Amino acid sequence: MAARRRRRLRKRTRRQVQGWGSVAALATGLWVAGNWAAVWPVLAVVCALSVLGGAGWGLWRAHRRAVGEDRHWRAQEEARARELSMTEVDALSWQEFERYVADLCRRDGCTKVVVSGKSGDLGADVTGCLSDGRKLVVQCKKYAPHRNVSSQDMQKFVGTARLEHGADVALFVTTCRTFTKAALGLAMRQDIVALHRDLLGAWVRGAHLETLIPLSGSGGGATRPRPA
Repeated sequence: MAARRRRRLRKRTRRQVQGWGSVAALATGLWVAGNWAAVWPVLAVVCALSVLGGAGWGLWRAHRRAVGEDRHWRAQEEARARELSMTEVDALSWQEFERYVADLCRRDGCTKVVVSGKSGDLGADVTGCLSDGRKLVVQCKKYAPHRNVSSQDMQKFVGTARLEHGADVALFVTTCRTFTKAALGLAMRQDIVALHRDLLGAWVRGAHLETLIPLSGSGGGATRPRPA
């Protein structure tokens, strides 16, 4: 019984709302008809604004979509260009790779650049000074792209870069795509700049070394006066 009463009440309420809505719509229509001369300019403006707003919204959405697609395309092209350059780097021997990294350092203003060129160098494949006098020590690992730099590789460099060679900026650069999680964590804790394949590709394509240093580990070291 209670449920039937509630249903009847809801139906009655709906009918009342519909009835009052019809009355309001009729009254509005009669008022608009009686005041059409004053109403139609307002309606015309509202319609025009609605059309312009819709067109503007559509153009904005299309612009945002085009910008997003353009950024995606540019990122793909930059990655493809880096990969083409890295193909040439991949063809180098490990000795040639060390000399190539030394040339990149010189290109970016490093001085007193020396290539070890031999085993037993205690991780200092390339040494030099940045333009502001900080000593740079570089470990070069010429690995296949699918490999990764292990924690053991990073531990060896951590143990010698500063204690043995007095590095202000310790740079571990590799041709492979990744450092293991443990290796990267160690690099971050010990202030080692870890340059994997993508960052090396950016360096090859012209990015300045000092813009890459902050991207993996702070790697800054202490600023020294420029040597005379």
